[in-house]
Amino acid sequence: MRPIPGVSLQRKLLLWLLLPQLVLWLSGGFLAWRIALQNGEKGIDQTLTQSVRALARQIKPIGDGLLVDFPKAAQDILEQDPADRVTYMVSSPPGRFLLGNAQLPPPPPVNVDVGEPFLYHTRVDDRPVRVALLEVDYGTPQARQRLRVQVAQSLTVRERIAQELLEKMLLPMGLMGLALSAVVYAGVLRGLQPLKRLEAQIEKAGARKRNTADPLPPIELTSAPQEVHSLASTINALLEAVARGQQKEKRFLNDAAHQLRTPLAGLIGQTELALHESREPPVQERLHKVLSAARRSAHLVHQLLQLARSESSVAMQTVDLAALAREVARDWAARAVASGVDLGYEGEEQLAVQGHPLLLREALNNLIDNALHYAGHGATVTVRVDIAGAGMAALAVEDDGPGVNPAHLRDLFARFWRGSDQPGGCGLGLSIVEEIALQHAGQSFADPVVPHGLRVGLKVPLSAAAPRT
Repeated sequence: MRPIPGVSLQRKLLLWLLLPQLVLWLSGGFLAWRIALQNGEKGIDQTLTQSVRALARQIKPIGDGLLVDFPKAAQDILEQDPADRVTYMVSSPPGRFLLGNAQLPPPPPVNVDVGEPFLYHTRVDDRPVRVALLEVDYGTPQARQRLRVQVAQSLTVRERIAQELLEKMLLPMGLMGLALSAVVYAGVLRGLQPLKRLEAQIEKAGARKRNTADPLPPIELTSAPQEVHSLASTINALLEAVARGQQKEKRFLNDAAHQLRTPLAGLIGQTELALHESREPPVQERLHKVLSAARRSAHLVHQLLQLARSESSVAMQTVDLAALAREVARDWAARAVASGVDLGYEGEEQLAVQGHPLLLREALNNLIDNALHYAGHGATVTVRVDIAGAGMAALAVEDDGPGVNPAHLRDLFARFWRGSDQPGGCGLGLSIVEEIALQHAGQSFADPVVPHGLRVGLKVPLSAAAPRT
């Protein structure tokens, strides 16, 4: 089951960097709004305090009465702006209307110090207002009386000023936020570039590995942060360990095959001599079984040796693939006749490719051997060399035998996989073909033939002098 990829690192970084910035930007805007309102309220409070004291000074006690020296012109000035209307009320005793706007509501139930302004919020005509209240004593000591002066101002202007101030602040704040977001985005992209380069190198190495048997080269980063260098070093250490393991496996396979060849050759020779010398049927039957098993083992050892050699690096040269295919087909002609198979060649007269002649010969030997073994008596086997397009040449062996189930076509190239129970095979021939194809920066293929049969082969790059389609 493939793991489900999570959120990308780039998206996480942008989320954690830009989201807090947006929250701080909104919080800063709200804080600026509150500060603007508070500063506006402070200005209104100062104005109201001065106004209520000035109005109180215009009220002069005369005996037991009051003289209000408040010209109508001053009153008109206070009330001329409907949006920023300033109203007042004079009452004595407190709450008993004498002058001004009788609609001003009374203050909240608190103790008000005489001679000290008291400020509070209320509503007039369903509009919020700020009110300054001042109480003073007048009259004779024998008949003291108290006077209340209230001056109210609408808060509409305060809110309008705060809104204008906030708008003027939000525009530069927004531009700064956008600029900062762009810088953060560019910084995240630049900071992740070493990871992108690392990813590209790994993908490139993986693609090269699919087309060759060479070990993966180490990852090289000339300039990258320390964390990326550490990651690359860890990957290189892993690749080195894998390469060492592959080399050990190849050496063991090669050494084991070499060690087995000599005793198997001796076993086959001694068994053949015993068959010539023995005349007893039971003994000959057993010796034939021993000889057959020894030959199968020798074939397996030969295949293991070829597999080990096909996985090693070799130098490529220009090879006439068509001439090589005809030569190999002629070498197998005698065995094909003995097996009752019609073996022939079709395709290009000449076709130059970049390859290694010994490896290509071994690949074709395995393809022909596989076809002769499984196509059956009376079958027709054809060796073909054609231009496959995209700068590649195809070397294939086609037969009209029983073929393979289409669901198992890719299994043909798996090591030790066999598509038939017929004796004699060891399941490595087509694996060697695939390894040789990878060594040539090509690929192996297997296709069914209509109405029945199988076409198996490999594609290798054309030489620069070869025709291309």
